[in-house]
Amino acid sequence: MTNYQLPMTNTVESLFDTGLERYKAGESAETLIPVFKEVCDRAPKSSAAWTCLAWLYLLDNKPNSAFKAAQKAVKLNPQDAQARVNIALAMLETNQKGLRQHIDVASKLLTLSPEWQEEIKDSIADGLKRKPDWQSLAKVKGWLFEN
Repeated sequence: MTNYQLPMTNTVESLFDTGLERYKAGESAETLIPVFKEVCDRAPKSSAAWTCLAWLYLLDNKPNSAFKAAQKAVKLNPQDAQARVNIALAMLETNQKGLRQHIDVASKLLTLSPEWQEEIKDSIADGLKRKPDWQSLAKVKGWLFEN
């Protein structure tokens, strides 16, 4: 999960920020999913919240829920590289076709911004630390950074 700025009410924004801090402090995806679900319920147009929720679902081995959340994130912000990575991961883990387009878009986005590149690299490193045997994430990392 990367650093996002949310245009929301203070209470929803503080809920999001607190959830992000708890995540960075090492709290489990399982306990944070309800927090981000609430943020998404209260701010349904926040692509950042949907992106974070999708990531948490992926970490918690819930790829179908992750796919739905990632779809919303991509629809709200097609230029979000992390949302593209999340949807590709969810598609990979649910054996869906069409994930290559999301990898291609993410790859193009990463060439535009060294900052986005670092955020995605950090996110992948964090994902592999939290879930060391995450083969789908290792594949996506290879497609994005080792070609």
